Amino acid sequence: MSHGIPNLRLPVIGAPLFVISNPDLVIAQCTSGIVGSFPALNARPAELLDEWLHRITEELAAWDRSHPDRPAAPFAVNQIVHRSNDRLEHDLALCVKWRVPIVITSLGAREDLNTAVHSYGGMTLHDVINDRFAHKAIEKGADGLIAVAAGAGGHAGTLSPFALVQEIRTWFQGTLALSGSIANGRSILAALAMGADYAYIGSAFIATREANAAEAYKRMIVDCAADDILYTNVFTGVHGNYLKPSIVAAGMDPEHLPESDPSKMNFASGAAHKVWKDIWGCGQGIGAIHDVPPAAELVDRLANEFEDAKRALGARC
Repeated sequence: MSHGIPNLRLPVIGAPLFVISNPDLVIAQCTSGIVGSFPALNARPAELLDEWLHRITEELAAWDRSHPDRPAAPFAVNQIVHRSNDRLEHDLALCVKWRVPIVITSLGAREDLNTAVHSYGGMTLHDVINDRFAHKAIEKGADGLIAVAAGAGGHAGTLSPFALVQEIRTWFQGTLALSGSIANGRSILAALAMGADYAYIGSAFIATREANAAEAYKRMIVDCAADDILYTNVFTGVHGNYLKPSIVAAGMDPEHLPESDPSKMNFASGAAHKVWKDIWGCGQGIGAIHDVPPAAELVDRLANEFEDAKRALGARC
């Protein structure tokens, strides 16, 4: 299965999870046949990013030597392109040094970043919540788009995936991933049917053994469902989806949160890390999550469900 990204077992990109994604999870995802990713800001202090990229690059190369018939999928690094991220130039330079195959950009599009990644043959994907931002990203040189629809974990949009994908596909025929409540194989197939090339899955991988998330966080995902998700901008200044029980545990009332000040956003600060450690982001698709398996086992499950869904659809059609 190609879809433009090589060595994929499934048309799936594992979303970069702030605080949670780490080399263990990325390597497990890639060797299982899907794109693994992490936010550059997860490597703290900044010097640790060089070590992470070295380890991921070397371990995936070693896997390929040992499994020539089943090479690893490429990995991706997420860069927050927001003025508060004073690490961007440093982190981008390391992506160029290690020739990171895919760079995912969020909260801003920059032509110079796309040019830097293209200089060594890398691919850039930019996440967008509406058609206007999609146009801006492609105009500034992004290779592809990630449509972040309603129900996605973290910084999500409010548009139906049907509406968002069909608007983008009226003018853009390049690489397109879809994010928003995708947590089983049927949903992966649905994303393709709507016109996306890839399903972009995040929350399901929080509840895996490799994820750098508290056990209580993983258990909360297993125990909760869509009604337990709250959409608010109070924590980072950008609207996102969060687990209500984590807000309660932090001593706040989910129904009576204070107003947010978007000008106070600072994604590179330690304070931002603390927010995401105490207030747990999650998408609405968690009703499909019932246990905490190793990432490879989750990918196996998604692959089996995807094939079952294709057979069932073929029988109905």
